[in-house]
Formats: sequence, C-alpha cells, structure tokens
Amino acid sequence: MEKDSANEIDNLPGVGPATAEKLRESGLTELMDIAVISPQELTDLADLGLTTASKIIQEARKMVNKDDFKTGKELFEKRQDIGKISCGSNTLNELLGGGFESQSIIELFGEFGSGKTQIAHQLCVMVQLPKEQGGLESHAFYIDTENTFRPERIIQMSEARDLDPDEVLSKIHVARAYNSSHQMLLLDKVKELSKEVSGRLLIVDSLTAHFRAEYIGRGALADRQQKLNRHMHELLRWSDLNNGVVCVTNQVAAKPDAFFGDPTRPIGGHIVGHTATFRVYLRKSKGPKRIARLIDSPHLPEGEAVFTITKEGIND
Repeated sequence: MEKDSANEIDNLPGVGPATAEKLRESGLTELMDIAVISPQELTDLADLGLTTASKIIQEARKMVNKDDFKTGKELFEKRQDIGKISCGSNTLNELLGGGFESQSIIELFGEFGSGKTQIAHQLCVMVQLPKEQGGLESHAFYIDTENTFRPERIIQMSEARDLDPDEVLSKIHVARAYNSSHQMLLLDKVKELSKEVSGRLLIVDSLTAHFRAEYIGRGALADRQQKLNRHMHELLRWSDLNNGVVCVTNQVAAKPDAFFGDPTRPIGGHIVGHTATFRVYLRKSKGPKRIARLIDSPHLPEGEAVFTITKEGIND
C-alpha cells in the first residue's frame, strides 16, 4: 500500500489534484494518515470545508479496509517479532525487561545532566550491532531539537566497542528541527527514508522543547496538546509499521503545589503520559552515577536501576 499511497490519495473520491497536493503539503502522504485524522484537524490543515473533510475521511477509511479488531492470538504472534536494543547497562536493560523495546515509545525524562541525551547517543551505536550483541543491525534516525547531537560522543562510544566510528556515523541520520512544525515535518521525512534504509531506531531529543516554547500560557494549552497528541501518535505508528524503537527525551518542570516527594513533573501532561509505552525518570547521583526509575509500563513492575556515564558510554 505504501508504495502507491500517493496515487491512492489522488484516487480518493472528491479529491482533485489541487486538494491532493494540499494534503501532501500538510504531511498527509498516506491513506491511513487521512483515515485516522479528525474532520476539524483536516479542515485546519488542508484548508477544506468541514463537510468535504468528513467525506474525504470516510472514503479514506473505506479504501484502507483494515480490520479494526485482531484476536489476542494474532497480537501475541505479532509481539514475537519485537526486538530489543541494549543501552550498554545490564541493570537498566533488566529494568526495561531486556532493553529498549520495538513497537513502542520509551520516554526518558529528567533534569539537565541526568543522562537523557547520553542514552540516546548510546542507542544510536548499539542499534547497529548484531542481535546477539544487543542490537537490531539497522540504521538510526535522530531528530535534534536543541542542538545536542555530538558526533564526537558517537566516536568515543564506537571506539570503546572496537567499532569503526566512520561506519557507525554513516548509519545515523540526523536532522535539526527549528520549530514544532518543522519537527513534525521531519517525521514525514523519516517515513520516506525508512523505505530506502533499514532504520529501526528513532530518537527525538527533545520531544517537548519547541512545543513548550511556542505555546505559552493557558490559552494556548489546548492547541499545544492537540498538536503534541498528533505527533506522538505518528511516532507510535512509525514504530508499529517499522517494528522500530522510538526513544523520546523530555524536560521536567517544578510543580509548585507539590509539598511532598519530588516536585518535578515531565512536560506534556497526560498526552505524553498516556501515549508513551514506557516512562523512565532519570536523576543524578554521586559522580558518574545516575538513577533510572521505571514509572510506567504495560507489563513491568515499577523499579529502579543504577548506571554510570563514562567516556566509554553507558555502563553498570
């Protein structure tokens, strides 16, 4: 379906060449993109009337013709294909049930210096390893929103594992996102690149920085959350279609009314919380030590792991 998706959009009843172009410019490049969007969102994105948008969505849903329900057995069989990426630390891998799992979003949140970006860099190296060494033998995509990607760090981590740094760097595809719309557009680019190279890791570092900076105040909160919600579900869909690992980093903010316990909370509220499959809270300890706490998972218990960040990368 994906190869002919452009033609299929053109063939949608009620969609002429001009409308088809508008849809593609809005990042709606496949039938499924249109089938799962709301009429109001389609109206806003492609500058269409509400009635027209509703009809286009209905037709897209008919053409997708996908079974909404699968048996538990079918889902169990699909989960047998899940791959896991080692992050270099056995204790952190164990906390996550064996590593960073494909067909899911893993959110790493914590204060500056807690190790979020370091883990993201380490995953870019580890994903290239053979499966028996904790990799998926594939390329990595890195959407960089805060100019945090450092090739020098990849070189250090590669050399620590006797890998050729040039070869490792050539399999990491990095793009700098300059605002939230550009960030969402880059995800469309990742979808295109995924057809050319076998990429099974997608890093977004950080997920919420642009959304937080652009949508300020309570009046903009609904718009921000709606846009963030769409972005998160697109990430989840990429992980599902490519059997890939999505790892997003997130900032924290102090919760002023928290009188007990840790006052920091991840940005993005319930939208990010409900869409991320695994949520891991990172915090600093003494020296190179960091503490990871698994806050949320569909099937794993809450727990903590201690790991270190050294020149060689993430270790126990």
